[in-house]
Amino acid sequence: MNVDVIVLGAGAAGMMAAIEAGNRGRRVLIVDHAKAPGEKIRISGGGRCNFTNLGIAADRFLSRNPRFALSALKRFTQFDFIARMDAAGIAWHEKTLGQLFCDGSATQVIAMLTDAMARAGVMMWTGCALGAVTKKGSEFHVETAQGRVIAHSVIVATGGKSIPKMGATGYGYQVATSFGLPLVETRPALVPLTFAVQDLEHMTPLSGVSVKGRVQSGKAGFDEAVLFTHRGLSGPAILQISSYWREGGTISLDMAHGHDVDAILAAAKQENGRMALRTALGRILPERLARYVEADLKIATPMAELSRASLNRVAERVHRWQLTPVGSEGYRTAEVTLGGVDTDALDAKTMQAKAIPGLFFTGEVVDVTGWLGGYNFQWAWSSGWAAGQAA
Repeated sequence: MNVDVIVLGAGAAGMMAAIEAGNRGRRVLIVDHAKAPGEKIRISGGGRCNFTNLGIAADRFLSRNPRFALSALKRFTQFDFIARMDAAGIAWHEKTLGQLFCDGSATQVIAMLTDAMARAGVMMWTGCALGAVTKKGSEFHVETAQGRVIAHSVIVATGGKSIPKMGATGYGYQVATSFGLPLVETRPALVPLTFAVQDLEHMTPLSGVSVKGRVQSGKAGFDEAVLFTHRGLSGPAILQISSYWREGGTISLDMAHGHDVDAILAAAKQENGRMALRTALGRILPERLARYVEADLKIATPMAELSRASLNRVAERVHRWQLTPVGSEGYRTAEVTLGGVDTDALDAKTMQAKAIPGLFFTGEVVDVTGWLGGYNFQWAWSSGWAAGQAA
């Protein structure tokens, strides 16, 4: 088959790129090894798709060059995508921190995109494995399970390595490497953190406990929920900090962010000296966590018998608990992949490889990773749109 543009990967970035290229009158084929398009869209946001965020800004994307993403993000904004949702009649709502979700099923977003591809004349092959991509003169040859496809442009939108059970592979990185493009080392991101056995023995009784806290690693910090699990720590704040934490480093956990534990304990001591520490802490912490802190600090005396130094030690533990993860749950549960095709090798306006005319990379396969909360979908929409305008 001969086409103008072949898009590899029918996820968020791939479908957006195919729509834009098709709307320009290009003959477009989109190919994916999955049985259906948009599988990550379907499962995202608990099935309601956190499709973008109102707070898009450069400092909420990780990359060797965080400003690389700005060109695409400014030319196709979150408001542009919202307008498409509105035009399709898809109801949505805002949750915390600017996160936008569908009122109904995420399948509405997939239907919007596949309908737009159909109107643009895009052909789609699903359940079709992809093979080698080579260039001969001005043409690209792409091997697929349905035969060779010859195209003037190739858009690689195959995602990263996260959630392999959904079919994620490192295919896009292999294509980049085969053309001599540099990669930034990849690692799981937006992922729960795990701890050593000896630490878990103490933390296991807390499994299932959640607090609204603050987690810090270096200069990065997030004020969101933290969830204790049988493997370690999860919850939005932990997923966020996982993109910044590195092996061997510590994280600091404030389990009562916004409260003055020193003042609360002093008031409790004044109010009732016979009160147990766990009772005083129970005013701001879940009961199991209050009991844990009391036991871990080996405090068995009533409040009246606790010195100022002891109360300070309790406050320090609650506000600045230093923890050392040993790793993460890996790509199995990671929402995205950090790293990817080095942005130095790509044109920020078009997403085209500078040294390989006609070869484009979009979405998660690129070294651009957003925060939790719709940022990565917006990068997919924006970068896919940019490639589709040029391919």
